[in-house]
Amino acid sequence: MLLYDPVLNDAHYIVGASADAQVRIGALLEILTAIANTATAVVLFPILKRQSESIALGYVGTRILESTVIVVGVVSVLAVVALRQDLADGGSADAVPIGRALVALKDQTFLLGPAFCAGFGNGLLLGYLMYRSGLVPRPMALIGLIGGPLACATATAVLFGAYEQQSPVNFLFTAPEIVWEVSLGIWLITKGFRPAPHITGTARKATQEPDTV
Repeated sequence: MLLYDPVLNDAHYIVGASADAQVRIGALLEILTAIANTATAVVLFPILKRQSESIALGYVGTRILESTVIVVGVVSVLAVVALRQDLADGGSADAVPIGRALVALKDQTFLLGPAFCAGFGNGLLLGYLMYRSGLVPRPMALIGLIGGPLACATATAVLFGAYEQQSPVNFLFTAPEIVWEVSLGIWLITKGFRPAPHITGTARKATQEPDTV
């Protein structure tokens, strides 16, 4: 996130000039993102459970886990800000390596939360439910079914050091998941769910005319 740039990319932030307000704004926006993640899953659950309650519960649980990991990252960033202020008030310089460790923690929460959990929950699980239900166009949902596993795979590769998180390869494998999430949001805002009788509970009853003699 651009607002976190002073913390994440400036090795001397903790002993340098203050950008605390900027970082706190970024933290607030990430907290709102975590809340929105959970709220979205809870709102969709009553609809999605009509397709598969177990998978819908898995989707909600994964989004809650993702939000929890995001919050851990936010706490680590705010802890760096607190350490910087402590140094400004005459605190020990031993806080510098601690600050770097907290930045490393933030990097890993982004990898395991928005990368891995979102790929599994928002990509694979939600993509499957949307594909089976027909609530959105199936070709669009198919992007989620493909992009979700790819996002999980590339996050795993980064975790084991195959390439860097900011590398073009990682972005390439993450792109389908980004396209799926953006297209789903735009579709639901502009058009909403498509009619799906077996999901909405308005299935048409078959009627047969009685034979007349």
